[in-house]
Amino acid sequence: MERSKLYLSTIDQRAGDLARKCGLGVEIAAYCTAWNMDDKFCQMDSQVRRDIAQVPRRILHGPYNELHPCAIDPKARELAALRYGQAVALARNYQCSKVVIHGGYVPNVYYPCWYTRQSIDFWLDFMQQVPDTVQIVLENVLEEEPEMLLEIVQGVNDPRLRLCLDVGHANVYSKVPPLTWLDTLGAWITHFHIHNNSGSRDSHNALDQGNIPIKEILDRSARLCPGASYTLEITDAEPSVGMLLEECL
Repeated sequence: MERSKLYLSTIDQRAGDLARKCGLGVEIAAYCTAWNMDDKFCQMDSQVRRDIAQVPRRILHGPYNELHPCAIDPKARELAALRYGQAVALARNYQCSKVVIHGGYVPNVYYPCWYTRQSIDFWLDFMQQVPDTVQIVLENVLEEEPEMLLEIVQGVNDPRLRLCLDVGHANVYSKVPPLTWLDTLGAWITHFHIHNNSGSRDSHNALDQGNIPIKEILDRSARLCPGASYTLEITDAEPSVGMLLEECL
């Protein structure tokens, strides 16, 4: 893999050091929990700046707890817009090219047709405040079928809104195999979260620890979405970096 396309999530506490050593990018995970943008911001900002120092390629993972763009309560949608707006501002501040945001679907709470239609309306409105220098990439989590996210990005039809395929989530929360997710969404994917698991829980294992065909996914993604970036979302990323960039370690 081209090292210019590979990022390390800061769920690995050594991500910054490893990225500097190997010439990789960093995906900032400090603000996945929204309160870190509030009372804990000074502490988090100091840590983030240490992680990204001398790492020119950066992506921000946005907050996701209790945030649902398709929420039935309009006040809940306002909260999602507020938090995502904060994330976009942070992305500009940290010079991040992309912001990863969870789609927000919850089975048995939202009908799929409600989820897609209301998400389209939300993103059509929200994208008015997103600068051209930042791309939002919607990540699959509990979505059961890839067509749900496909309908959203096609409905919004804005180059600043694309998809992040999390292969681990697809393997755990969907009966549709990760390769089929890739085949269905390929043209709209500009980012990946790669990690492995056995299909029973979202364990964020190393690339060789699980039943996801990582090599086949990487080979096929290189053909279907050649410009995409990849984040190793693993708490101990070094062994998996070694698999992808043997000459680095």
